[in-house]
Amino acid sequence: MLVRLIPILALLLACKPAQQSANTNAGKAALTAPAIVPRASWGALAPKPYKQHTPVRITVHHEGTQLLPTDDAARKINRIQAWGMGPDRNWADIPYHFLIAPNGTIYEGRAVTTVGETNTEYDPTGHLLICCLGNYEVQEVSAETLQSLIQLIAWCSRQYKIPAETLSTHKDNSKQTTCPGKNLYAYFSNGYVLDAVKKKLKGE
Repeated sequence: MLVRLIPILALLLACKPAQQSANTNAGKAALTAPAIVPRASWGALAPKPYKQHTPVRITVHHEGTQLLPTDDAARKINRIQAWGMGPDRNWADIPYHFLIAPNGTIYEGRAVTTVGETNTEYDPTGHLLICCLGNYEVQEVSAETLQSLIQLIAWCSRQYKIPAETLSTHKDNSKQTTCPGKNLYAYFSNGYVLDAVKKKLKGE
């Protein structure tokens, strides 16, 4: 009788890791890519020659001027690029890799393999920069912005193999700014954003 049971036990043990692996993969598959509006939609100029990098952390900014959900975000992004590439800054492209409008729409910025830009003293090499359009020192964070931000961070973490624990904001890397504004920063300082991102990565 024992001889007959041994092959069955061996089969059950062999199947257990495979089942765990399948469950893990199912959790990963549950994280869908967010809808990202391409550069062409906001009339992006071709970038100048740029410095390449591999992003190893995710850093969140705000743009710093008030923008309402009903305002033309694409036009705003076009102006940000024109200013950044103009004579005052002479940057290679728009400074951020992704931008989120107050209504939650996500826009493609510069290539993720391009080192971003900043007006402050920190070196953005290795940082994947996400910018929430608006001034969150004075305006409240919309539910749509927060939802898109969490979804985008989780997707970037998975897509570019960046640990969620690297998540920070501009002011965490610089003493020269209040960016991303007190109203948005509150969701980082209390751990809300990181906890929500980790749940998405687990497929919850």
